[in-house]
Amino acid sequence: MSNEKNSAKELIDQIKRKAPEYLDLLTAESEADFDKAFDALLEKAIISLEKNKKNYAELTEVGLSAVLASVLSCPGLTVTQEAHSNGHVDITIEADHCMPARTKLGEAKIYDGPQYHLDGLEQLLERYTTGREGRGLLIEYVRHQDIASLVEKLRQRMDAELPMVQKGKTKDHTIKWSFISTHEHASGDDLDVAHIGCNLHIA
Repeated sequence: MSNEKNSAKELIDQIKRKAPEYLDLLTAESEADFDKAFDALLEKAIISLEKNKKNYAELTEVGLSAVLASVLSCPGLTVTQEAHSNGHVDITIEADHCMPARTKLGEAKIYDGPQYHLDGLEQLLERYTTGREGRGLLIEYVRHQDIASLVEKLRQRMDAELPMVQKGKTKDHTIKWSFISTHEHASGDDLDVAHIGCNLHIA
């Protein structure tokens, strides 16, 4: 084996050891593989926010999303705030080296009841999403106590009302206090949205 091939193999081995999620992101061959790799990175970012919640107690939605975008950003993954897609999207995530190109749009809310969350869902699906993007994100920063109950009640309401042409009941997500809904979109395709709970309650 040539020195060049040895160096490439060593680099891949090093990435496997130190940042397996990053390697999975770059080598994802399907949307499902990409979502799985991205969810691992997103969970780490959410946990980071939760561990530092006292430092972020005074931040607005925009400030919290700035922190989230910063933590999520890594080589190969560009995360920007207030990018334009039929309006100013809270968070835009672009995988720089994927073929085909992969983009996610995210709306972020400080929890203020189920209706505020559903308003965010409407913004995401009706205003920002063209139908070309992958699974959307609706991040819920929860400063109230008992996030588990709040998320469950929100999920029950969505399953009862089926907002935004929701197709069937919501599904479990691998991230705690989170779930996935599927919606008919004006593009003619069904689109998934991940509803991600972030526990920022301070006792």
